[in-house]
Amino acid sequence: MNLAAIGVPGLIIILVIILILFGPRKLPEVGSAVGKTLAEFKKSTKDIMGDDEEKTTSTTQKTIETDKKDLNK
Repeated sequence: MNLAAIGVPGLIIILVIILILFGPRKLPEVGSAVGKTLAEFKKSTKDIMGDDEEKTTSTTQKTIETDKKDLNK
């Protein structure tokens, strides 16, 4: 299911339900917690992807160096 399929009316309904459940005083705290959670998830994802790219790059560089040594022999 695509998140974009929710649409504006669906988002309004979700926001109203959240407002009823948590109340207007807790809403900024809930929003802040959700934002921090998403930021941490994004950071972790970038770190994992960066680690994979570094491994791929180092493996490729080792292969190139090995090939160059073989050609020089």
